[in-house]
Amino acid sequence: MDEDGRVSEPIRANAILPSVRTDIELHTADGLRLVGELALPPDGRPPVATLICLHPLPTHGGMMDSHVLRKAAWRLPALADLAVLRFNTRGTSSDRGTSQGAFDAGQGERYDLAAAIEYAEFAELPRIWLLGWSFGADLVVRHGCDPSIAGAILLSPPLRWVTPDELAVWAASGTPLIALIPEHDDYLRPDEARRRFAAIPQAEVVGVPDAKHLWVGDADTVLDEVVRRVTHG
Repeated sequence: MDEDGRVSEPIRANAILPSVRTDIELHTADGLRLVGELALPPDGRPPVATLICLHPLPTHGGMMDSHVLRKAAWRLPALADLAVLRFNTRGTSSDRGTSQGAFDAGQGERYDLAAAIEYAEFAELPRIWLLGWSFGADLVVRHGCDPSIAGAILLSPPLRWVTPDELAVWAASGTPLIALIPEHDDYLRPDEARRRFAAIPQAEVVGVPDAKHLWVGDADTVLDEVVRRVTHG
């Protein structure tokens, strides 16, 4: 990672860099146990900021191991001194295990996100940023505008269930919101995203040329942008 927060040398696609990895459990206000992992920088280095990762739609294969989030946990603690917390929302399974409960189309999942933020606060993790991808991005917009967060980054937000009132909450907060929008997204493309996010004055929409909703082949571009925003923002 160079001084601008970019990877200076190629990293193999499946490289797992050193970090301190701990299996964690989150406990929601409505009584569920969620499984997750916290990855911290190696060698006792303190994290400079924290990513809480929200995965894509679990009914279409989304989970805490979805490739962009997995690569964030495998690389960013070592390369950028970030703490990376990822977890399975209710009813979601991965190699880490299955979280209790059942998929609730973004309603009950508000408790899941709240539990993750509470965990990060209790662990005294610094500068909490939310990183939501697809369904996870909509969860961030709908339920993530919390006074304890420093900002949020959205990957391919569909804005499927997001209401004008939820956008207004972000607008009133002034909390930084960055949306990375693939040029060829299946749901929301850059021009339409700029129109939708115009309701939030501080929102920044970044169109990513040639990219698609699943960011296949573009994970490094995403991680570079995330690091730049979170560590220098």
